[in-house]
Amino acid sequence: MPQALVSLTAYGAELALREGQAALARIAAAAGADGVEYRGELQRGGSDALREQRAVAEAHGLAVVWSSPEGIWDEAGDVDTAALDRAFGTAHALGAARVKMSLGGYRAGAALDALLPWLQQPGIELVVENDQTSRAGTVPPLQDFFARTAALGRAVPMTFDMGNWHWTGEDPLAAAHALAGQVGYVHCKGVQRTPDKWIAVPLEASAAAWRSVLRGLPAEAPRAIEFPLQGADLVQVTRMHLATLRSAEVAA
Repeated sequence: MPQALVSLTAYGAELALREGQAALARIAAAAGADGVEYRGELQRGGSDALREQRAVAEAHGLAVVWSSPEGIWDEAGDVDTAALDRAFGTAHALGAARVKMSLGGYRAGAALDALLPWLQQPGIELVVENDQTSRAGTVPPLQDFFARTAALGRAVPMTFDMGNWHWTGEDPLAAAHALAGQVGYVHCKGVQRTPDKWIAVPLEASAAAWRSVLRGLPAEAPRAIEFPLQGADLVQVTRMHLATLRSAEVAA
């Protein structure tokens, strides 16, 4: 059975910024989560907040992922070593085993030399996510990146966000078929289309074939809730959705 985590953005920016991410991690732990994903865009405070977040995770035995809102490549198409330094520095402070980033301004054939030191960091694994942009969230640039890093003998796992493909106009099932071999972590979100945009929703309310997508991905890859968790009893709501991720009908 794969690990089931909660990406703390699921509780909403308002609650996260008001209460702090350590408080949200306590909710996820009480609901039985195996881990949490702390989010850079929701971070408030400095080193004190990081120490509290790490302490909560360690007290409850939670696996930790650090999600950086910055891309690996900058707008000019160069490896953003400053962004990587910030992301890995925060991950070290949190005791995180994974750093999640998007490709950012990656271009096919971009030089990889400056990235190599970050793929050799002891105890911390870089995972690359498909975001909601055409340059970093579509199959061709991701395939190019993974193929080129593999040719250097560096296996870089992918964070497969089930919902983001809809924002870039791609088929999640086709993407799962093309990229399943790279996937080491899954962001689980359902989607619905409003008149003017896609929105994230719980899996059970999704207009997409989310069960088929999950079945096309490695069964052992950890799965994180990244859809809105709302209700009067957030522990119970979270527990219910964690059970869905762990259920037999989607675990195989």
